[in-house]
Formats: sequence, C-alpha cells, structure tokens
Amino acid sequence: MTKEMYVIFYVVVYLIVFLVTYIMDLIKIKKKKQKKIGEIQYLTSKFKLDSNKINYKRVSLVIALLNAFIISTVTLVISLVNTNMTLQLVIGFVLLFALIYSIYEIYGRILIKKGYKKKVGKK
Repeated sequence: MTKEMYVIFYVVVYLIVFLVTYIMDLIKIKKKKQKKIGEIQYLTSKFKLDSNKINYKRVSLVIALLNAFIISTVTLVISLVNTNMTLQLVIGFVLLFALIYSIYEIYGRILIKKGYKKKVGKK
C-alpha cells in the first residue's frame, strides 16, 4: 500500500472507532447509566476523582477520541509490520497496553489539574 492509502486507512479506522464508542457512551449517559462507563470508572477510582463534578458528556467525548487514537494507531502499526502473525499479535498487545496506560495516565493527571479531585475533609 502507498502512504496515501495508509493515511486513508488510519482516518477511516479512527472515525469508525470514534463514532461507535461515542454513540455508545451517549446512549449510556442518556439512560442515566453514566456511572457504568468503564473508562470513567477507571479514572475516578485510580485518580480519586469526584464523580459529581465530572461533566460526563465532555469526558466521554475525550475518552472516545483517545480510544479511537489508541485503536487506530495499533491497527496501523500492525498493518505496517510485515512479519508472521504471532509477532504481529505480540507487538499489537504490547503497544495497546502501553498506549492505554500512558494516555489514560496523562488524561487522569489533566483531570486532577482541572480540579476534579475529591476534597479530603475531616469527618
């Protein structure tokens, strides 16, 4: 494939993943099941964020963008590597988990700086 085809492939995968994940999250928010969005649960528990302060629509939009970036990047890298299937799977899993951990870590710290952290008070 040419470079232009790889760019088109990346953009198409990105848009499909973004639209699917964002629409699924919006459906959960509309049905008042926003506390069941897995990524938001992970961020609130790991970074001790206040779930009452979170704007679920905005956070789910960013999460959909991040997920689309992660999945489309891993898909592109795997398609660029011309080795056997086993090595492609290993590279894909390592890259997938590395991107998930690092990107969600960065986003969690951004949310803390924006003031979504729980206030620790005396009881």
